[in-house]
Amino acid sequence: MNDDLKYLRLLSQQFPTRQAAYTEIINLEAILNLPCATEHYMSDIHGELEAFTHILNNCSGVIREWVSFLFGDSKFGMMLDERARAELCTLIYYPDEKLALLHRAGKVSTEWYDKTLKNLMNLARVLADSYTRSRVRKQLPEDYGYIIDELLHVSLGKESAHHEYHERIIDSIIATGAAEDFIGSITRLIKRLAVTKLHVVGDVYDRGTRADRIMDELIARGDVDIQWGNHDAAWMGAAAGSEVCIAQVVRTSIHYNSLDVLESSYGISLRELALFADATYKHEPGVHRIEKAINVIMFKLMEQAIRRHPHWEMQDRCLLGNIDLAAGTVRIGDKDYELSTRDFPTLDSEHPDALSEEERRVMDGLVAAFADSDRLRTHVQFLYDHGSVYLVQNGGLLFHGCVPLNPDGTFSEVTIGGKLLSGRAYLDEVDRMARYAWATNDILALDWMWYLWCGYHSPLSGRTMKTFERAYVLDKSTWVEPSDPYFELARNEEVAVRVLEEFGLTGPYTCIVNGHTPVHEIDGDTPLRANGRLMVIDGGFCRAYHAKTGIAGYTLISDTFGIRLKAHRPFTSVADALASNYDIASAHETIIVDCRDNPVRVADTEDGRAIREQIEDLSALLRAYRSGVLPERGA
Repeated sequence: MNDDLKYLRLLSQQFPTRQAAYTEIINLEAILNLPCATEHYMSDIHGELEAFTHILNNCSGVIREWVSFLFGDSKFGMMLDERARAELCTLIYYPDEKLALLHRAGKVSTEWYDKTLKNLMNLARVLADSYTRSRVRKQLPEDYGYIIDELLHVSLGKESAHHEYHERIIDSIIATGAAEDFIGSITRLIKRLAVTKLHVVGDVYDRGTRADRIMDELIARGDVDIQWGNHDAAWMGAAAGSEVCIAQVVRTSIHYNSLDVLESSYGISLRELALFADATYKHEPGVHRIEKAINVIMFKLMEQAIRRHPHWEMQDRCLLGNIDLAAGTVRIGDKDYELSTRDFPTLDSEHPDALSEEERRVMDGLVAAFADSDRLRTHVQFLYDHGSVYLVQNGGLLFHGCVPLNPDGTFSEVTIGGKLLSGRAYLDEVDRMARYAWATNDILALDWMWYLWCGYHSPLSGRTMKTFERAYVLDKSTWVEPSDPYFELARNEEVAVRVLEEFGLTGPYTCIVNGHTPVHEIDGDTPLRANGRLMVIDGGFCRAYHAKTGIAGYTLISDTFGIRLKAHRPFTSVADALASNYDIASAHETIIVDCRDNPVRVADTEDGRAIREQIEDLSALLRAYRSGVLPERGA
C-alpha cells in the first residue's frame, strides 16, 4: 500500500485535481475507440536514398488507396478519373518537382489551384479522422498550421455554416501567391497522417551511398523503431571503436564504391590508407590497391578477434596462415585452391594476423577519425535509442535475421558473456552486449559487434560469410555461404509457431516479420510462409539483387482493416516517377495477409493495453482524492 501511495503521489503531480484526472480518463477512453494506427514495415534499405524516399513518400501505396477511396467513388461527390488521381498522388509525393513539371506543361491556373487545394484538404480531413484533434495539431507544420487547423474542421459537403468562411480562406491563399507553399505544407501533413509508425527491420547501412541521409530522415520522423541488421551492427561497432568493424565498414564502402558516405558525410578521411596502399601494393586488373590494403588489414583483425573468442568456433575462418605464396594457393579444409593474387607484401608467415607498423598507423588514424565524427555518433546513438535486436508488438515478432536453430528445429545454444544461452534469452543477451559495447568500449564486447555482422550464430546474420574466398579464391564453389537452419525450417508452420511461443506470442493471429533474405520471386519464392506465420519483407532496395529476384522486394502495411504485403517494381529515378505517375505497387501483386471483418481499434493493440493501465492508475488516483487519502493540489 505504501508503494501504491508513493506512486499515486507522483501521479498527482501531473494530475493535481479530480477534474484533471477524469478529464484525462475521458480522453483516454475516447482514444481506445479510434481506429488502430497505420503501421509501415520496411527492411534492407542499404543506403538507397531515392528508393527509400519514394516508398516513404507513397507509404507503400497507402496514400494511393485513400485517394482511390475518396475520389474514385461517386458517393462522396468528388470523382476524379484514374489519371487525375495518379497526378494528385504524385503531387503529394513530390510537390516541388511535380509543380515545376505542371508549370512547364501549362497546367497550373487559378482554377487548378482551387481544385487541388480543396482535394488535398478533403484527403487530409479523412486521414485526420483517425486521430484526436490534439494529435493532429502536433503534426501540423509550423507554417500555415493555424490555417490548416481551421480548414480541417469542416464537413465534406457544402452544408456547413462555415463553408463560405473556408472558401474565402482558399481564395486568399491563392490571391496572395501562397498556394504552392501551402500545397507543400498540406502534402507533408498528409504523409504524416497516412502512416503513424514506421518499423525498419534492419540494414539501413551498406552498399548505397546515402545511408546518412536516410538516418537524418528517420531522426526527423521520430515515430520509428529499428530492429538492427548485421550491416547496422558493423557501423555501430565501428562508431564504438571496434577496429575490425572499422576495417569491415571501410572495405565495404570501397568495394561498393560508396565512399561518399564515409568521406563527405561523416568526414572520415581515407588519405593515409590510400597513400599506404599505393606505396605497398602492386597494380593488378580487377581490384584497386586501396581495396587490397584494407582487405589484408581486415582479415588480420578478424583473425585476432576469432582467437580471442574460441567459443565462436570460427577457427576455420583463419586462412591467412594457410596461404602458400610460392605456390599461389591457400588451403581450405583439406584442399588447396588457386589464389587470384600473390600480392601480400605485409603478410608475415610466422605471425599472419599481426599488423605491420604501417598498417597499425593507418588503423590508429581510422579509429581516431571514426571517434571524432560527431554526425556518425549522432546517427549511431539514434540506432541504440530507437533500436533493438527484436521487437514484440501487436502479435508480431520483428527481427532482421534469425533465431538460431539446430537442424532438428531446437534452439541452438551459444556461449555469450560466459553463459550458454538459446532462443529469447540469447537474443536478450546479444542486445545487452551490443549496448555494453557502446557504453564501455570493452574490446571483448566490441568483438561481438563484428560477430553480429557475420557470425554463423548471429541473430542478425545467421550465415558463414565467405569474404576471404570471394576476395582471393578463383574457384567459386568456395564462395557458397551456409545459412542457419532457421531460414529453411521456419517455412514450416510448426517451427514458426515454436519460435513465436518462445517470445510469448500465442494464438492464431501472431506472426514473424523478417528481413535479411531477398525473396526470389523469379524462382517461385514467396514472402508469405509457414501458412502466414512468417513474412519476409526484404525491401529489395539494393539494385544488385533485382535481376536475381525478379522484383524489387516487399514492404508491409498494417492498419485497422488488415495486413497486406506490397510488391514493388524497381525504382529508377524521381524523374521517371514524375513522368509516369507510377506508384510503388507492381501491377500484379498485393498479398492480403489478414482481412478483418471488424475494424481493429486502438483498444485491441499493445497501445490499448498500455492506455487501459493508465486509466486504471488514474481511477485509483480519483479514488484517493475522493476518499481524502490524497489532497487535491490545485483544488
